[in-house]
Amino acid sequence: MNEPLLQKPALIKKGEGLKMNVLGDNQTIKLTGKDTNGQFALIEQFDEPGVGIPSHIHHNEDEVFRILEGSLKVVIGNETKIVNEGDIVFCPRGIPHSWEVIGDKKAKTILTIIPAGLEKMFEELSAIPNGLGNIQKVIEITSRYNIQFIQ
Repeated sequence: MNEPLLQKPALIKKGEGLKMNVLGDNQTIKLTGKDTNGQFALIEQFDEPGVGIPSHIHHNEDEVFRILEGSLKVVIGNETKIVNEGDIVFCPRGIPHSWEVIGDKKAKTILTIIPAGLEKMFEELSAIPNGLGNIQKVIEITSRYNIQFIQ
């Protein structure tokens, strides 16, 4: 019988983690797949009104957003919802989704990605000079992670 992999506990304090700007999305990676045996990644996002990610599909991951502050407009499939502080959004793999910070204050969310791995993609995307101005490079990177943008 295989022994289960033992995980090491982690304590990530406020302000700690890998901070980066991913195509306008200000992220702090709190837990990576390395920390969780690949089970999930946990990312804190803190964005200005107007920041958002266009419609896309994850073919390998589910995402859960917990809104800590502010408001988001979230589109999942054909449904558009406004979510606020305390709300939780589940975006299953295979369903197109997008989000945008709305209102007049920043939005802070905790994003859980199941399973882990996309944190590596976010690191690659954060290194692109001129971000969305280099859409071919963005598509090249995201397609390697089985992410498809919807037009």
